[in-house]
Amino acid sequence: MSNRAVLEVIALDAEDAVAAQAGGADRLELVTDMAADGLTPSRETFAAVRSAVDIPLRVMLRAADGFAAGDVDQLVDRAHELREAGADEFVLGFLDEDGHPDLVAVERLVTELDGCRWTFHRAIDRAADRDTLRKRLADLPGLDTYLTAGSPSGVDDGIPTLLTEASRTDEPGYEAQILVGGGLGLHHLPRLRAAGVDAFHIGGAARPAGWSAPVDAAAVREWREALDA
Repeated sequence: MSNRAVLEVIALDAEDAVAAQAGGADRLELVTDMAADGLTPSRETFAAVRSAVDIPLRVMLRAADGFAAGDVDQLVDRAHELREAGADEFVLGFLDEDGHPDLVAVERLVTELDGCRWTFHRAIDRAADRDTLRKRLADLPGLDTYLTAGSPSGVDDGIPTLLTEASRTDEPGYEAQILVGGGLGLHHLPRLRAAGVDAFHIGGAARPAGWSAPVDAAAVREWREALDA
């Protein structure tokens, strides 16, 4: 089995997807509206991206900025549309007003996903208790990844938490892969890799010219080479 680390890149459209794959991305996270930190893309955008690249593609299920689920019926409808269009991997995660996982919303979506693999995203970094959240979600079908910076403020502050969680992967609630993202820099990689972290997520780092410009294949390639070194 290869120990090649997973590199996931945020894509907004087919142009991004092609550049990310050319640079060596293993997987895409497909979103729209990064001003709201990433919302559910249209079915048309998904179809265009899916036909442009052949690497795995995780589609965001999120209706509004923040970590409240909002209109769950609408999210379920969007998930249904995307599944009909061929989506088979997803990203989601919701908290209630007390910072606990919104199990009603999550379970309704997971039921609609019907076994598809999915990532619980950075809502974990805003949770009242990370350990409790992991244990409450542990038995949900399809959950195989947590996207986390270890801290609401980013990887710089989250490193101790990430290193601790990476050492607990044989414990209940910790079996899902840790996908590190949120203020992740190349300088963080040696410590995380040494601790056994093997999945990394970049957004702005793949766009040196900013979010108004497309993914830069050369920027992605720099991360690929750093992870493979």
